[in-house]
Order: sequence, then structure tokens, then C-alpha cells
Amino acid sequence: MSDMDHMLTEAAARLTAGGLVAFPTETVYGLGADAENPAAVARIYAAKGRPSGHPIIVHVAPEADLAYWTGTLPPEARALIQAFWPGPLTLILPRAPHIPDAVSGGQDSIGLRCPSHPVAQALLRRFASLKPGGQGGVAAPSANKFGQVSPTHAAHVRSEFPELGPDALLVLEGGPSQVGIESTIVDVSRIGKGVGPVLLRPGHVTAAQIAAVLGREPARPDASAPRASGTLKAHYAPRTPLQILPRRDILRMADEHRKGRIAVVAFSAPDAPPGPDVDWISGARDPEAYARELYALLRHLDEQAYSGIVLEQPPALPEWQAVNDRIGRAAAAFR
Repeated sequence: MSDMDHMLTEAAARLTAGGLVAFPTETVYGLGADAENPAAVARIYAAKGRPSGHPIIVHVAPEADLAYWTGTLPPEARALIQAFWPGPLTLILPRAPHIPDAVSGGQDSIGLRCPSHPVAQALLRRFASLKPGGQGGVAAPSANKFGQVSPTHAAHVRSEFPELGPDALLVLEGGPSQVGIESTIVDVSRIGKGVGPVLLRPGHVTAAQIAAVLGREPARPDASAPRASGTLKAHYAPRTPLQILPRRDILRMADEHRKGRIAVVAFSAPDAPPGPDVDWISGARDPEAYARELYALLRHLDEQAYSGIVLEQPPALPEWQAVNDRIGRAAAAFR
């Protein structure tokens, strides 16, 4: 038995016993527990300091019987699953009555996702094989304290929960997350009630890609939309104060800055050298590369004792929507 196979066996056993397992996905690392065990799900909330009304996404294996988790799977959901699963897309669906509402923040909906990362899939399959009927699902928000920067490496998870030793939290290694930001969330739970697909959280799967499958753009969130993971105004924040500025304001600030050492993440170098207390860092010009590097960069900068972090405002273009969403919520924590 290989080391990974041994770890997967132990991880599945931990989940079955109601314990916590952190595991890699293509988006970020998740903090997982048995989705059908309210006491285990409560351990996620306690470890993260997560409000009890904030729902958690349930991860399922590729061959999962979705009818076990939801009573209704509309044609729009089937089309999106066919196009984007396994992958970084979460669907909000009506929750089957026998599934505890601990994962949905008390709502009658449920968020379901099938990740593409091979370690995540192996864990989900191993866990499902131990569950009656083979329908195990793992509830897993990002493996970080609530509202903080999501982890994209196993080391990030360990540093985030120093109070949880290996007996309390098993961390599976899976390399760096390839997407780097959380999944796109689309609400299809109200289609039978006359409400079309709604984009609750942008991500790697774009609104344009969704429209290409469904033949219409997903709507913006409305007042009656279900609560969903990572959609609070302030979220994804580093400990260091962060702000987003257009380039002209950054150049002026860098020239005038005299109070403490700051980090500036910009798309190109300044024409003149910045001041001695300004560290200029090049950010990726491609939105997918920027997203992949974002959280690891914020965590690194958090460790450097800066008095502030400044990000150059990315373009207001559809392909930058997910990045702008994440950094906007991160900056909102300091307003």
C-alpha cells in the first residue's frame, strides 16, 4: 500500500467516525466532514469560527446519485453538470428532506459540487464505499478561519489551525491548487418556481460559459436568493490592511508614502523607482494566472510585517469578474 493510499484509507475512516479531514481540490483546500453527520459538520463551524447560518458546499464523487441529495434536478442543472463536472462549479439545488440542514444553514436548499482533483475524488470514493448505500458526501468549506484568505497549499492549512494537531485534523497533500479561487456558484433551486439560473458567486467557470450552455445569461443575485458560501460583503481577507487603487493613485501614493513599509502589487513596474518603504511586486496580467497566485501571494505578504497591501485595480472586464469579486470582498474588511 502506497503512502497516499494509506492516508486515504485513514482519511475515509476519520470522516466515517465524525472527524475532520482537510483535502485538496482544484479550487482551494477544503475542511471536510461527513455531510450527513450534524455533529461532525458542527466541528467544521467550530474550527473555522463560522456563523451557523452560513451554508457549506457538499462535495460528491463523479458517480454519485444526485437524486439522493436533491429531490429535483432540472434540465438546466443537468446541462451544467454535463458541461462542467467534475470541476469548479457548485449548483444550489432543493435539498432532499432526509439530508440534515446543518450543511445548508437551515435552508431548504443544498450546494453540490463534484471536484476534479484526483486526491479529492479518491477520498470521496473511498468515503462513499464506507457509507450505507455508497452515497457519502463531504461537507467542506475552505480550510481557513472564517473570512480569512483561503488555502491553496497543504502548508497553509496547517498554519491556519495550529490548535488542531494531527489527531484532530488530518491534512491530505495534493500540491498547489490549480484554479486558486473558490468555485462558481449557480442557484438552480428555484427554476420550478419561475426563477431562472442565478449567478451567486463568480469563479473559474464564467457567466459567458454558463450562458453558452443554457442559452441565456444567469441573472444577478436577488433579494430572495439562497444564502451561499463566500458571498458576504467582507471575506477572503488577509490580516494586513488591504486596499485597491487605480494605477494613477498608486503611483502618486508610492511617490509620497512615508508611513511604514507597504507592498504594492501592480501589473507593470513604475516609470521611476518607488520610495524606500514601497516594495513593488509584479502581478500576473492573465486573470487565470492572477487567480491561481492570489491567495498564496496574500498569505506571503501577510508574513512580511507590512503596514499595508495595495493592489492595482484589475480591468473591469468579464474575464476578471471572479478576481475582482474576491479582492473587492477582501478590501471591504478594512473599510
